[in-house]
Amino acid sequence: MLLNHFLENSAQRLPNKVALIGGDKRLTYSEIDRRANGVAWFLRSHGIKRQDRVVIFLDNSIESVICLFGILKADAIFVILNPTMKAQKLGYILNNCQARALITHTSKLNVVSNIFGSVPDLQFVIFIGDKAKIPVSCCPNPIFWNEIENLPSHSVFNSPPLPARQAGATRNNVSSPPTFNIDLDLATLIYTSGSTGEPKGVMSAHHNMAAAVRSITRYLKNVEEDIILDALPLSFDYGLYQILMAFFFGGTVVLEKSFAFPYKIIEKLVHERVTGFPIVPTMAAMLLQMESLPQFDFTSLRYVTNTAASLPIAYIKKLQSLFPHVKIYSMYGLTECKRVSYLPPEQLDQRPGSVGIPIPNEEVFVVDGNGREVGPGEIGELVVRGLNVMQGYWNDPEGTARTFRPGKYRGDGMLYTGDLFKKDEEGYLYFVARKDDMIKTKGERVSPKEIENVLCELKGIAEAAVVGVPDEVFGSAIKAFIVCTDGEVLTGEQVKKYCMENLEPFMVPKYVEFIKALPKSSHGKVDKKALL
Repeated sequence: MLLNHFLENSAQRLPNKVALIGGDKRLTYSEIDRRANGVAWFLRSHGIKRQDRVVIFLDNSIESVICLFGILKADAIFVILNPTMKAQKLGYILNNCQARALITHTSKLNVVSNIFGSVPDLQFVIFIGDKAKIPVSCCPNPIFWNEIENLPSHSVFNSPPLPARQAGATRNNVSSPPTFNIDLDLATLIYTSGSTGEPKGVMSAHHNMAAAVRSITRYLKNVEEDIILDALPLSFDYGLYQILMAFFFGGTVVLEKSFAFPYKIIEKLVHERVTGFPIVPTMAAMLLQMESLPQFDFTSLRYVTNTAASLPIAYIKKLQSLFPHVKIYSMYGLTECKRVSYLPPEQLDQRPGSVGIPIPNEEVFVVDGNGREVGPGEIGELVVRGLNVMQGYWNDPEGTARTFRPGKYRGDGMLYTGDLFKKDEEGYLYFVARKDDMIKTKGERVSPKEIENVLCELKGIAEAAVVGVPDEVFGSAIKAFIVCTDGEVLTGEQVKKYCMENLEPFMVPKYVEFIKALPKSSHGKVDKKALL
């Protein structure tokens, strides 16, 4: 199955159901399918060929969703980039993936205008927004969204009639273009931060992503009646998959630009009777500081999910208290395989520090430096095996060879995550640290996550991040960066005293620094490199 079939199947089955809510707009499955068909025909008519890369550089919006499915219907590869990206990084990615087309908004002209002339493969740019804001001389071959939206539906680019088996069902006189992709072909490149400083494009085939969608919707028990509020960037695989999952099972997505205004998001969640709410730890920290949160009616909410980074145990307990009827799924994943594990909600009280068991149709191992599986309680690198493991890194054979290694059978890939884990006797997984995040101090190897969990239990601490800093005596010393909750004041001595009472002596921070906010990536992860 191809990803564009998710939309097409739901449009056939539920044509008049609202699929997407964005601002004051509400689009049905048939409307999105028809408009995506128009985008696909337009791309084809402008020279986009099978497996060409088309970049989407937009805020979360209805147009973003229409475009990604239009690109897929054109047999091309979509690349969604974070809307806050700067010109240098944008230019690097456009050249790295040899993008043939760019879809952006007129509000981003200051960024995109800086890359023209340095991206030789780029053939044209589609602008959404006010045409008058784009000087003719600033952009090669500009095309405007209304030129696509206002095309006569009865003569889509004067294309010749196609057999029904190729063209698909005709909807509102705009049929799907013929599809030649198979599920082994790439659907998207998702760019993540690389160890060298340059972003890496994770190659995701249709069958990889479809396998992940089936697995995740299975354990979340998604049904057509589910309404998902998505305030995560679509450039982040966690945000993107909310769209793919909902369109797979025929649900509805309430798409928000960001979580910058939590009260408005919560009001929308209640008003739209949302049943599923994906969050990251940063969002959880903001929610838990909202004093009026208990006053809202959350009776419609069925589940909350978390990934990107594991939730501190203190956050889990507070969320359980706030939402006693809601299933909370603590999960772990990474872009290279989308999702690794989930903790069944009924296990939260027994194993609050665990990120759970492998997702359906996947196998995981914890191995030592020689690739041998270690026993319960022993720390090793997590290795993932399954259809959800992606194809590798775009144009990076060396990086691919290090991370994606041959498995038991032909075409069987093994993902070496670079994350340190341990298992308990029953096979539940516990995240320890990234390999390069472990702190060696006083002859001991220390997991920052363990210290951060304890710090977040201390009243008055909203967020905490722990890093190792150079030390002449210890090799590395432990430093804690603390963000206090509003109105709370703590001292370094109070923090150290609490740690002495709850941690082994070698794990107590030598330094404590209070800051207003932790530096975050665009996906909500703490950027520890920025703290050093």
